[in-house]
Amino acid sequence: MDELDVEVLIVGGGPVGLSASIELSRHGISSLLVERHRGTSLFPKARLVSTRTMELVRAWGIQDEVERAGLPREETLAVGVGTSLTDDDFLRAVAPLHEDAPQSPTYTYICAQDRFEVILRALAEAQPGADVRFDTTMTEMRNTADGVEAVIESAGVRRVVRARYLVAADGGRSTTRDALGIAMTGPPPLGNMISVMFDADLGPLLRDRQAALYFLLSNPPCAVEAVDNQRRWMIQTGYDPAHGGSPDDFTEEVCVAAVRSAAGIPDLAVNIVGIMPWLQQAVVADEFRSGRVFLAGDAAHVATPQGGFGMNCGIQDAHNLGWKLAAVLRGTAGAGLLDTYTPERRPISDRTVTESLNNALITFQMMEGRLTMQESIDRQAGRRSSEGLVLGFHYDSAAVVADGTPAPEPADPYRTYVPTARPGHRMPHVWLSRRGGRVSTLDLLGGSFTLMTPAGTGWAQAAKQAAQDTGVAVTALEVSADGSTELTSPTWAEEFGVGTAGAVLIRPDGHVGWRSPGAEASANALTGVLGAILARP
Repeated sequence: MDELDVEVLIVGGGPVGLSASIELSRHGISSLLVERHRGTSLFPKARLVSTRTMELVRAWGIQDEVERAGLPREETLAVGVGTSLTDDDFLRAVAPLHEDAPQSPTYTYICAQDRFEVILRALAEAQPGADVRFDTTMTEMRNTADGVEAVIESAGVRRVVRARYLVAADGGRSTTRDALGIAMTGPPPLGNMISVMFDADLGPLLRDRQAALYFLLSNPPCAVEAVDNQRRWMIQTGYDPAHGGSPDDFTEEVCVAAVRSAAGIPDLAVNIVGIMPWLQQAVVADEFRSGRVFLAGDAAHVATPQGGFGMNCGIQDAHNLGWKLAAVLRGTAGAGLLDTYTPERRPISDRTVTESLNNALITFQMMEGRLTMQESIDRQAGRRSSEGLVLGFHYDSAAVVADGTPAPEPADPYRTYVPTARPGHRMPHVWLSRRGGRVSTLDLLGGSFTLMTPAGTGWAQAAKQAAQDTGVAVTALEVSADGSTELTSPTWAEEFGVGTAGAVLIRPDGHVGWRSPGAEASANALTGVLGAILARP
């Protein structure tokens, strides 16, 4: 058999696998991605792109393209409930966009997975060092002393692949996870579900009712997801195998009847595009790593669709892992850096899956008639905004140098995000002035470590010396309050908690790795910090 050598093998070509490929390429690492399906998803399975993921999309240079492919932002946070889409009891509410907008240079968006994947695939395939192969299946895999050996097959041709590491992004039914013997932990499945993608001209009927998601007490009770809020839609409902139900019950005739009931229009012209059965679960893998193999996305955690967290949590896995693999492969970090993947990502996955379960329970209460329409819309709209969850998470691991300050404790940690540059947290977004315009602190990040400091502290020079001494790339940025430097802000230092003489070191993934409120600038101190974060011997 032919043999291939690659630094990282990625199994799975959904949003998580493609994001892993993009991130590795951005850090100069070669990868081979294999996906068993012939092309990207035909179903708009996931639709919500969270604020944090949109920040990555912005960094990848595809924000405009993603927004052109999605719903208008004013529809993204709208939710509706009623007996049907056109019934008199229909209620609509919109989560308060204006409260969250200042926390990021971008914001959450609805872009259906079938379109989002096409954009990600094109970007991944255009990157140097990336080899993206669809219609290709990994049939064998084993950890070796210095990497992973796998067998891939396409069009009847088998090849041996030798990789230093493997990223398993092959979904909730991950064959890679099963081969490693890693179990999933969580409550029993919440239900057996059916998604029906359909085409119907509902746009003109919903001019004042347009939302991203509709919960309906039709026959059967269902959720309707807007793909374009014009002709492309998806309906989700369930069946009970304990009472004889099965996917075979959902004939085209039954699906058309369900859509017409949901729309409240008995003679609606409907074209059924596709039918997909799935299992609603809320489970997390017991381990996120086995030897040289790392689990990411649904292979590591499966959330309910309520809240739109699953895909986004998986993309954050890839973002966390990409720079770490690159640092180890390039020799700037010790292998111990990879030991921080599980302690950083598993707690976030646990919390995310739990919150998705809480959202699902609210939906069940509504569908079972335990909530009034008003109670339903209030709760559903209130849970649509989740910036505390998607922006407020933080890491606590050996790759973070703590500064002894407490984490913010908002009254509603799901809803409310409190900006902080405390080590472990995502670097806050602050607008800075530059060349007569403005730039977000988040837009200043590249693929390396970034040190930010008030002008004249000496920390910028210390960072350059530490980079020279360690061989670790560090970009040093000075921010002045009086316009004496290219970057200017009268509030930045206070918002980042560095006073007039401190500094903050941001990791390549945008999370703060270290902060000093005012110690004297020291190249030796920064060298020690980089050594600690990167697990250097």
